[in-house]
Amino acid sequence: MISLFHLAVPVGDLNAARDFYKNVLGCSEGRSSDSWVDFNLFGHQFVIHHVPGYVAKSATNPVDGHEVPIPHFGVILTMDAWCALRDSLHKADISFVIEPYIRFKGEPGEQATMFFHDPSNNALEFKAFANFSQVFAK
Repeated sequence: MISLFHLAVPVGDLNAARDFYKNVLGCSEGRSSDSWVDFNLFGHQFVIHHVPGYVAKSATNPVDGHEVPIPHFGVILTMDAWCALRDSLHKADISFVIEPYIRFKGEPGEQATMFFHDPSNNALEFKAFANFSQVFAK
């Protein structure tokens, strides 16, 4: 069985979002129109839809001493891919909501995580587990 997710999000400026996902996150572009763009987000189908004037609003929830933006979306990467993305985001001078760090250190579910926003203020989280079997650990 193939298991991929499909996610569609609104963006206020299609060109700025297209540039961000393509050139900052390195997503390859698929089909598109004047109002939406498909991307390959680390093997998953991700679509941005233009909604004029859209700016995401978010709340936060305390997790491990940080205020995690809610809602958010992202992908679980291998640790090598996570480190490469972290390094490329630093080089691109991305402003992090939560700087890259190791969450739940020494506990079940220990993970590398980082949070940042796209140009429409959509919150993204990318994480990695040194031991992938810990993804759902209690």
